[in-house]
Parts: sequence; structure tokens; C-alpha cells
Amino acid sequence: MLRKIWTEFILLLLRRPARYQVAALCWRPAGAPEGTSGTDAPRTGEIEVLLVSSLTTHRWILPKGWPKDGRSGAETALEEAWEEAGIRIIGEPPVHIGRYAYHKRLRGDVPVRTLVDVFAVRIRGLLDHYPEEGRRERVWLSPAEAADRVQEPELKALLRDCARRISAAAAQA
Repeated sequence: MLRKIWTEFILLLLRRPARYQVAALCWRPAGAPEGTSGTDAPRTGEIEVLLVSSLTTHRWILPKGWPKDGRSGAETALEEAWEEAGIRIIGEPPVHIGRYAYHKRLRGDVPVRTLVDVFAVRIRGLLDHYPEEGRRERVWLSPAEAADRVQEPELKALLRDCARRISAAAAQA
């Protein structure tokens, strides 16, 4: 009986394929007043990134969500950032700066490995009214402070290196 439980239930859970999400790493030059975008290109350590609280566990995360039919990863990331954080964008297209993995807990508290593609998007400011207003907290932090607040090890590393990644992506554009 234990062998049957192991082979027909537990092994299937352990072998589940990875899920996929997209996230928006919203950034602005450090010290930029609300409603402005600053004018200089980012240099390492001279940006701020936006974190939002998750709805159920209230952990600090990047705005993210599942892919949407008919939309690119970048378009989905922008939509999620607007819904979850009320972003106002500059108009520059989001750029892919990396990927991280974490274990998302689905119904029944089953952990599923989830891959997240991260798109950096420069932000003009935040709106007061947006779909998830009042359900999430928002905070601007330096990349190092943001890395200290998130739980996922790969996201911590990406945040610590995000200014360099954003600069490299801008140089390639």
C-alpha cells in the first residue's frame, strides 16, 4: 500500500512540470520625485525598484501573473504591474532582464516549481486608483533593500544585479 501511494501520488507531485509566470521589475532613478522619471540612464545602485505585497501571504514580491492569450510576456508583465501596483509607464518598452524560479503554493498547499521571466520597465509614477488598490502595499527600495525583503533566493540575486542588467539591456537596444 505504501508503495502504491508513493508511485501513484507522491512521485507524480514531485515530477510535476514547472509552471510559468511573468513579472515586472518596475524601476526609477533613485531619488526621483513622485510623478517624474528622472533623466539619466541608470548606473549600478542608483535606481529604486517597486515591490508589492502578495494578496495571501503578504510577502514582498514583484508584480507578476500567468501568461495571457494573445499577449507577449512583456505586455502581460505591464498589465500585471498596472493591476497590482497602479504603475504609470514612461513609454519605453519593457526589456527582459532575467528569470528566477520559486515554489508557488497552489490549491491544497501543493508546492509547484514556477519559472518567472522578469521584464524591467521604467516607471513615471504610481496612480492612486487601480484594480487592486487597498489590497496590496507598495514600496520603493534600493535593489539591495528589495533583495533583503523578498524570500526567493534567485529573485534576491536578480534584484542585487538588476541595475547592471537594465543598463546592459539598454545598451543592446
